[in-house]
Amino acid sequence: MNSDRHLQFPDRRHYELRFTSLFDAGRAYAFECDAQGHVDLDRLSARARLNYLYARSVIGREFSMPEVRRSPRPH
Repeated sequence: MNSDRHLQFPDRRHYELRFTSLFDAGRAYAFECDAQGHVDLDRLSARARLNYLYARSVIGREFSMPEVRRSPRPH
C-alpha cells in the first residue's frame, strides 16, 4: 500500500548530483538524480551521458566526490 501511495504522489523535490572542479571554483557538472544520487542514464542526452561518465572517471584528479543537492530549478 505504501508503494502505491509513492507512485500516486511522487516526491516533488528535485535533486542534482554535482561534481565540482578541484581547480576552477566556477566549473562543475550537475545531473538530475534522485535523493540517493542515482542518475538515470537513459534520460540523459548523449552529450550529458558522456560528461557524466567523464566526471565520474576523473574524481579525485579533476573533480571532487559528487554531492547530492537540492536542485535550484526543476528538471
